[in-house]
Amino acid sequence: MSIGSRIKQARIRNNMSLRKLSEKVGVSAMAISKYERDEDVPSSKVLIRLSKALNVKVEYFFRPDLFPIESLSQVSYRKHSKLGKKILNAIKESIKEWLERYIEIETIVYGSPCVFKIPKIDLVVNEYSDIEKIALDLRNNWELGMDPIDNITLTLEDKNIKILILDTVDGFDACTFWVNKDIPVIVIKSNISKERQRFNLAHELGHLLLKINENLDEEKVAHRFAGAFLIPKDIFISEIGPKRKRIGIEELRILKQKYGISMQSIVKRARDLNVISQNTYKQIFIQFRTMRISKNEPGDTKIMETSSRFEQLVLKALSEELISQMKAAELLGVSLQQLQKELFNETKELC
Repeated sequence: MSIGSRIKQARIRNNMSLRKLSEKVGVSAMAISKYERDEDVPSSKVLIRLSKALNVKVEYFFRPDLFPIESLSQVSYRKHSKLGKKILNAIKESIKEWLERYIEIETIVYGSPCVFKIPKIDLVVNEYSDIEKIALDLRNNWELGMDPIDNITLTLEDKNIKILILDTVDGFDACTFWVNKDIPVIVIKSNISKERQRFNLAHELGHLLLKINENLDEEKVAHRFAGAFLIPKDIFISEIGPKRKRIGIEELRILKQKYGISMQSIVKRARDLNVISQNTYKQIFIQFRTMRISKNEPGDTKIMETSSRFEQLVLKALSEELISQMKAAELLGVSLQQLQKELFNETKELC
């Protein structure tokens, strides 16, 4: 990728017009346009000003492009209707820039990017009821057992699914896509509850893996898969019973804390499995609205969702002297001074 392409990529990622960038850098919009089209090359002084304006390191402009944008499959966004094209493009460029760093460090450490192996189970969904067996088969294939999954993020990362928890605009929920047909990527929003993060990850996993009959609603399939993956049918029935006329708020709160799934998703799971009737389902949600807990449920799950694989790979490469501290800082997106301070603090704590 050329310097011009890098400038354009960073400008789009910052949702910045040519005119706005030119004002920040102190050159004309025409000059920026020429840089982006590789008709001119910015001087070292202009590059420094560009890096500050675009919030990137100068090294970013010279980073090798390990895969072209054409190698990304169609990015499937959820709840994207509220977002304009410019915002979606900015999000896409942010994801791509992160992916470049992720794939680069994997290549440095392992010699090539880590690829995902499709589990050898039947992933075809012809009817909604098929989802229960698929979710159970997947847990068995991945040797997850029947207990609550402690950390969905780490579970998926262990299978070489790239997870990005992105701090982005309201209206963005999640997206999925494939890189080179063998590297799956799930991106979810950061500033949401842990329960919603977990559910979104399981939901997007359904979008990635399931082969859905065109007569079925893909969103409903992914939604049910998420519930089935987080709480398998037999476990759910053993917890709540095969038939219920009502379910109390406190009981839902306890299940929420145990399995890391929202009270509303638990009620939906009960309806999917015909544990409760449609009328009971409606009455519980009326109760949620009456109590004003639809958007702010009581009780926080003790299950944590963290992602640290990328950082661990960078620190591993640094420890094994595969990269310099400057390169590590660039990959992590921090200043060299900040990285050195963190390394010093870690060493101090060990002593």
